[in-house]
Amino acid sequence: MNGNTPPPWHHLEIHDTLARLASTAQGLSSAEAARRLTHHGPNVLPEAPRPGPWRRLLAQFHNVLIYVLLASAVVTLAIGDWVDTAVIVGVVLINAAIGFLQEGKAEAALNAIRHMLAPQATVLRDGERLTLAASQLVPGDVVLLQSGDKVPADLRLLEIRNLRLDESALSGESLPVDKNPAPLPPETVLSDRRNMAYAGSVVSYGQGSGVVVATGRDTELGRITRLLATVQADSTPLTRMLQQFARWLTALILLVAVLTVLLGVYWRGQPWPEMFMAAVGLVVAAIPEGLPAIVTITLAIGVERMARQRAIMRRLPAIETLGAVSVICTDKTGTLTCNEMTAVRLVTARHEVSVSGAGYRPDGALHLAGTPLPPGRQTDVDELVRAAALCNDARLLHHDGHWRLCGDPTEGALLTLAHKAEWPPEVLHEQWPRRDAIPFEAEYRFMATLHHDRNGHRQIYLKGAPEVVLARASHELAEGRLTELNAARWQQTVAELAAQGMRVLALAGKSQPHAGEELDFADVEDGLTLLGLVGLIDPPRPEAVRAVASCQQAGIRVKMITGDHALTATAIARELGIGDGRLVLSGEELEAMDDARLAEAVRHTDVFARTSPEHKLRLVQALKRHGQVVAMTGDGVNDAPALKQADVGVAMGGKGTEAAKEAADMVITDDNFASLTRAVAEGRTVYDNLKKTVLFILPTNIGEAAIIVAAVVAGLPLPITPVQILWINMVTAVTLALALAFEPSEGLVMRRPPRRADASLLDRLFLWRLLLVGALMVAVPFALYLDAVERGLGEALARTVAVNSMVAIEIAYLFNIRQLDASAISRHGLGGNRVALLSVALLVLLQLALSYAAPMQALFGTAGLAGGEWLKILTGALACFLLLEGEKALLRRYRQLTRATH
Repeated sequence: MNGNTPPPWHHLEIHDTLARLASTAQGLSSAEAARRLTHHGPNVLPEAPRPGPWRRLLAQFHNVLIYVLLASAVVTLAIGDWVDTAVIVGVVLINAAIGFLQEGKAEAALNAIRHMLAPQATVLRDGERLTLAASQLVPGDVVLLQSGDKVPADLRLLEIRNLRLDESALSGESLPVDKNPAPLPPETVLSDRRNMAYAGSVVSYGQGSGVVVATGRDTELGRITRLLATVQADSTPLTRMLQQFARWLTALILLVAVLTVLLGVYWRGQPWPEMFMAAVGLVVAAIPEGLPAIVTITLAIGVERMARQRAIMRRLPAIETLGAVSVICTDKTGTLTCNEMTAVRLVTARHEVSVSGAGYRPDGALHLAGTPLPPGRQTDVDELVRAAALCNDARLLHHDGHWRLCGDPTEGALLTLAHKAEWPPEVLHEQWPRRDAIPFEAEYRFMATLHHDRNGHRQIYLKGAPEVVLARASHELAEGRLTELNAARWQQTVAELAAQGMRVLALAGKSQPHAGEELDFADVEDGLTLLGLVGLIDPPRPEAVRAVASCQQAGIRVKMITGDHALTATAIARELGIGDGRLVLSGEELEAMDDARLAEAVRHTDVFARTSPEHKLRLVQALKRHGQVVAMTGDGVNDAPALKQADVGVAMGGKGTEAAKEAADMVITDDNFASLTRAVAEGRTVYDNLKKTVLFILPTNIGEAAIIVAAVVAGLPLPITPVQILWINMVTAVTLALALAFEPSEGLVMRRPPRRADASLLDRLFLWRLLLVGALMVAVPFALYLDAVERGLGEALARTVAVNSMVAIEIAYLFNIRQLDASAISRHGLGGNRVALLSVALLVLLQLALSYAAPMQALFGTAGLAGGEWLKILTGALACFLLLEGEKALLRRYRQLTRATH
C-alpha cells in the first residue's frame, strides 16, 4: 500500500491482493478499519472549491457589451434622463441575474457523480456481517454484493456466484458483464477487467464478494470526477462574436464622436458645449442598448420552442451554438440504440428467419424470405422459440402501456421473441412446467432447464455460448427430423452472425422417456439436439436512422464514440449510415496516438470503439482544434467530461445519469436522437433571427448617429435631439426588433451546410446594408426636416417630421429584413408573424402619442402634424422599402449567375 501509483489489482492473484492490502477474506477488524478511515478519509468524492455568490455575481459584469451598456447609462444620466437610465441599468441587472443563475454547472455535475456512491454497504468486520454507511468503507474491507446493489467502492472480486454487473454508465458496455475472479493480463483495459467491480456500477444478477482496493477520489468514478473538474467550458460562437463586435463598435463610436466634436469646433466654429451635446446624441444613437436584452429574449423564445419539442436547454447561448454545429459525437448505447437487447435473426438447420421490431415491446413479427411466418408453419422455428421462452428466468411486465424487464436483457429479448412468434411464455409454462434447472455460471457458459408435459414426458432445454452447446450436441433438428450435426456449417454461421455485430446464442433440446424431477450435469453432457441459433443486438432506434440522414443532409457529420466492441459498433454504424462501414478505431489504437496523429485520424474516421472517458475527451478536443463546432451526446457518467468540453453537450434525459444531465447544455427528455435534429433546426432559426435583429438594429442606429454627423458637418441644427433618438431606440427595440425574435424558420433551414464557427456578423451583406440603410435613414428624414424648416413650420414640427420619418423607414425595413434573401412582397413576407403586425400597430399608437399628446410634446419637444406631412412620411418609407426589395432582387440574381458560372 506504499507509493502513489496503485498496483494493477486485476493482474494480482487473490492472495496477493489481500496481502498487499494487509487484509483477509474475513475482512478487517473494527479497530484497523477505524485507523484506516483516519488515514484515507471517508469514501466520498471531494467537493471542488467553488467561487462565492458575490464573486459569481460580479463576474457577470465582466463583459465588453455590458461595459458599453453602462457607458450608455452614464450618458443618459448626463443628459438628465432618469427614466431611460433606470431602463438601461435594469437591462444590465437582468442579464447579470440570468448569468448568475446559469453558473455552477460544473459543480452541479460533480455533485451528481458524488451522489452516485451507494449510501449503504454490507461488509465483513471482525468476521461478522454488518451494514454500514458506504462513506465508512476503507481499503481492505470485504464487501458483499447481491442483485440490485450499487457497488460502493472499487473492488477486486474474491468470490462470485453468477455475478453480472451493469457497467454501462461507466464503460458504455450495453450488456451486463459476467464477472470472474481469475487474474488478467496487466494491459487489460478497464471495460474488460472481469475480476473488478467499480464504484457506481450496479449488480444486475447473482452474488459475490470483493475486497476494497480504492475509495473516494481514488476510484475510477473519482478519476472521472477529477477529469471533469479540469475541463474548462468554452464560450459559445455567439458570445465570442458579440464580444468582438462590442469591442469594435465601442472603439468606432468613440472615434466618430471625437471626430465630430473636433470637426464642429475647428471646422464649423461651433461652441464646445453644443458640440459636446451633439457627441452625446451621437453616442446615444449609436449604442444598441437594447441589443443584449433582445439577444437574451430571442434565445429564451427559442428555448421555449425547443421545450415543446422535448429538448430542454440548460444554458441560453447554447441554443444558438446548435445552429453552428458541424460534428455530432454520439454515444451508441441508449442514444442511437434502444439500450434493449432484441432478437433479430433465427437460424435453424434449413431456414434463416428475420425478426422485426425493436426493444422489449412485443411489436413485430417473424419473416421467412420476406413473408410473415405464422405459428405452426415451421416446426423447427416453433421448437427454437419454445426453448428460448422456457429456458429463461426473466419476466416482462406490462404497465400503463410500457414494457419493463425484470432480469437479464438477453433473456428479456428471448421472451419478446416468443411474444412476436405468438407463443406467449405464460401459456408455454403452463403446458411445460419447469421441474429443475442448472443456473447460468460463467464457468460453464450455459443454462439448462427441465420440463414435464401433462403426460409426464421429460424435456430438457439448454441455451448458451455456441461453442459450448455445439460440443454437447450430436444431432440437429431439420424439418422436424433428427439428422447428424454439421458442426463446421454451424460454426461458419456463428462467425457470420458475429461479424454482423450480433451476440449469438445456441439452443438445444433433449427428450427423455423416463420421468424424473432432477436435472444434473450428466443429463446435458452429450446427446443434445441443436435447435438453432438466435442473433441478438441492441438495435438502432428507427427514428435515429432518419435523424442521422437528416443531419448529414444538413452538412453535419455524425461520429459514433462508444465503449462497445468494434464489431458491434461497426454493425450499428452501418445500419445508421455512419462512416464507410469499414474504418473503426479502438481505444487501444487511440491510446497509442499522439495529439497530432489523433487530429488527423478524426478527420477520416467516424466510428470509435472501446473508448474510455479520456478518449472521448481527447476526440472532442481534437475536433475543436480543427475548427469544428462539436455537439456531444451521451447518457453515462463516462460521457460527462466530454459533454462539458463540447460546444454543446446533449444528455439523454430518460435513461441518462444525473451526472450527464448536469454536465450538459441541453437535455433530450424523450431519449430520442431525432429530437436533436429538431433542436439543430431550431438553433439555426434562432441564429437567423439573431442575425436579422442585429441587421435591423445596427443599420438603424448608424442611421440615427449619421444624421447628427451630417448636421454637424453641414453646420445645421440637429434634426433630431438626443432625447428623441433615445425614444426611437427604446420604442423600436421593444416593438420592432423584438418582433424578429418570433420569426418562424425560412423553409430549407436543414438543407444548407452549417455556418463556419468563425463566421462574423460583419460580412459583406452586413456592411453593405449598414451603408445602404444608414444612407436612406439620413437622406429621407433630413430632406423632410429641411423641407419643413424652409416652409417655416418651426423647429419642433420639423423635428417631429424627421422622428416619424425615421420610425416609418424602420417599419419598412422590418418587413424587408424578415426575409434575408427571399422577397418580402409575399404572403409570408408581409404576414406569417402575428407579433410583427401587432408590434407595428403598437408603434403607430406610440408615435401618434408622441406627436399629439401634450405631455409627450412637452417632454420630447414635438408638435402635431397635418395630413400632408404624414403623406410625405409614408411616401418616403414606401420608396425605401421598394428600393431595398430591388436591392435584394439584384443580389439573388447575382448569386444565381455566380452559381451557374461555377
